[in-house]
Amino acid sequence: MIDNTNGLAAILPALRAAPWLAVDTEADSLHAYPEKLCLIQISFPGADLLIDPLASLDLTPLWQTLAGRELIFHGADYDLRLLRRGPGFVPARVFDTMLAARLVGIKQFSLGDLVHRFLGITLEKSSQKANWALRPLSPRMLAYAVNDTRHLKPVADALHGQLIALDRMAWHEQACAQLVADCAQPRVTNHDEAWRLKGADRLSRRGLAVLRELWRWREHEAVNANRPPFFVIAHDKLLALAAEASEGRGVDNLVPPRLSPHRRHGLHRAIERALALTEEHWPQPRRHHNGRFTLAQRKRIEELHGQRDRHAAQLGLDPTLIASRATLSLLAQDWDTHAKDLLPWQRQLLESSTTQG
Repeated sequence: MIDNTNGLAAILPALRAAPWLAVDTEADSLHAYPEKLCLIQISFPGADLLIDPLASLDLTPLWQTLAGRELIFHGADYDLRLLRRGPGFVPARVFDTMLAARLVGIKQFSLGDLVHRFLGITLEKSSQKANWALRPLSPRMLAYAVNDTRHLKPVADALHGQLIALDRMAWHEQACAQLVADCAQPRVTNHDEAWRLKGADRLSRRGLAVLRELWRWREHEAVNANRPPFFVIAHDKLLALAAEASEGRGVDNLVPPRLSPHRRHGLHRAIERALALTEEHWPQPRRHHNGRFTLAQRKRIEELHGQRDRHAAQLGLDPTLIASRATLSLLAQDWDTHAKDLLPWQRQLLESSTTQG
């Protein structure tokens, strides 16, 4: 484990000279709130490194060394967002083995599945939910972390060959470039939307007001305790509490018994604040498309759906890789506006059915 300035400086020349670099990260998202970057894994020819970002060392030289390089990841979305949000690092290019596997039609595309498929090696999975902020890391956790990058290069090579053979290398390059661009954008929390949990649309406006206050209370408790919000109280409990309280019914039977007196008091105060609001201060429900497409639009959606599914079957792809049902609906309403959001290869597959109704 590299956890000091001298150790970091010693490995930088080898990183600069390496013909390829495979990278992964670990965070403590199941154990802390907000999460933080806890470990950086890097493999290159002849070496597997573990770097400790929780140690007192300046990682700026590392990010400078990685800048401008193509980095091999598996399922890079989470890692890239973590690196962008924490140290502010955005790679120039990535080769994502999960995206590559999906684009060649592989249905089982976890890292373990791909390592077993191409290398015949079974990876240990027992540390997937470990607390990576703990120090020292156990030997099992260290071995797990190393294996996340040790096998990425041969897997990437195998997938690269299949992409070339299927003439889909450009598809992968486009998808990876879009992934880097998306993850480079800072994620701005919309506090008017963050509290709207899945299922909230079934609540009345008064119920939404209660849910909003309960969510704010839970966020405060989660940050103070440095624990994920669901450890304070689960999403479904918040929704049930909001529904019952908004109808004037008691909620004591819904409050988890394990909740401390302090938190129980805070929860009831949040409900009281929400119920004291006048109607003008209740949240408005989300405005959804009412589903009333015109006859021409419905026909257009079905045309695009059929076009997508035919191509997916011919290519051996998951249809949603080409476009989701929601995307097809947007395209049916206004192709010119929404087609630009597709990758070139996706647009090419769908544009032969672009006659507007």
